[in-house]
Amino acid sequence: MRSLNYIQRVSLDFTGTLFPHAICLGDADNDSLNELVVGDTSGKLLVYKNDDSKPWITRTCVGMLTCVAVGDVCNKGKNLVVGVGAEGWFHLFDLTAAAASKADSSSQHEFLASDDQRPFFTQHIPANTKVLLISDIDGDGRCELVVGYTDRVVRAFRWEEPSDGSDLGSGQLVLLKKWLLEGQVDSLSVNPGPEGLPELMVSQPGCGYAILLCSWTQQDSSGSGDEGPATPGSEGPSRDVVLHLTTGRIHNKNVSTHLIGSISKGSKEESSKCGLFALCTLDGTLKLMDSSEQLLWSVQVDHQLFALQKLDVTGDGREEVVACAWDGQTYIIDHNRTVVRFQFDENVNAFCAGQYTCKEGKNSPCLVYVSFNNKIHIYWKVELERMESTNLLRVLEEKPAFKDHLKELGLGKNCTSAVQELSKHNVESITWVNDYAEDTAAVRALVANILYKDSQT
Repeated sequence: MRSLNYIQRVSLDFTGTLFPHAICLGDADNDSLNELVVGDTSGKLLVYKNDDSKPWITRTCVGMLTCVAVGDVCNKGKNLVVGVGAEGWFHLFDLTAAAASKADSSSQHEFLASDDQRPFFTQHIPANTKVLLISDIDGDGRCELVVGYTDRVVRAFRWEEPSDGSDLGSGQLVLLKKWLLEGQVDSLSVNPGPEGLPELMVSQPGCGYAILLCSWTQQDSSGSGDEGPATPGSEGPSRDVVLHLTTGRIHNKNVSTHLIGSISKGSKEESSKCGLFALCTLDGTLKLMDSSEQLLWSVQVDHQLFALQKLDVTGDGREEVVACAWDGQTYIIDHNRTVVRFQFDENVNAFCAGQYTCKEGKNSPCLVYVSFNNKIHIYWKVELERMESTNLLRVLEEKPAFKDHLKELGLGKNCTSAVQELSKHNVESITWVNDYAEDTAAVRALVANILYKDSQT
């Protein structure tokens, strides 16, 4: 297992406290560049932009914010910022106009001092919210809002407006369905099923998960009982919960579990069928599976994993699994079970990973850590050339220019044969080759590798 040492980071000022799901990355102002959205227990919603250590925008909400999200929750073709409090207050913010006003403002402090810091829409939904998801969960092309609660309940809402309503604030959230789970809800995600249709997944203790069925999509539903679509404001316990327990290591049935779905395989066609999803547990288990319940790999670590994300760190279109422990140990694992790790130097209060716009003016993969010392640390441009370990000869063989230099030196075109040929000569001959090719860093590296091997024999 290789260890990484990321050094490019930005530290943001944050004096509040937050819940683990009250932080996310997304395009909050619809400028195609991602921001960091944070909600604290005092009801403040903070949006950080670029590498500025101070919040770009601050908004005020009612109650303690337990989860935040960015997405097209109203299905208007633009992202909105969502903040939900423990008391059940749902807040909607449209920062598109704020971005334009900020650009026209001569002073950031003047802009932040304005009275327009309240949400444009507020609605009360059931309290004790824990986790939030904005996604198309029924395959109709429209986004729904899914909320997980501390009482093992999951509810799905949809934004609906009157037929004559033109104002964005004229609509409201309408309850679609309520599911009751056997265990605590720690994560919500969507993953393509075996037939390519989206499936709503929720984590369950003991490295388990459940698939929640969206029965309102069934055309032959009678509309009565628990299986029918919910009317606005109605609730009822649901039986549309399909529980899955992963095989292998026997887990403590009470250990908390997190999951992430829709992990990209590198192409849209492959990712849309039999999607990949990952699970992690507090006792250090990591698993990658597909929607046909096939276990692709399992990894056991000696750290308490509390957060699970996905991120393409190699730039090949395939997303790696990223898991973070309370002590800052972070694991990055690819589809072939190649593991690299990074140690953040403080204990972690919250963690997320994704694309963020920092110093270069474009989105780049990043890791975000919230410490207990009033700081948020963003490690940006956390890119890797490759996940798997390699050696010098293999790297050099992939460079056509290096083979041409070997041929000029009369050593053939193959690195392995060149090593064997150089090994036949004495140190003086090797030194002569090094001098002859002093303008070729690759050849010098090869010779240095040979000298090192000779010194070990």
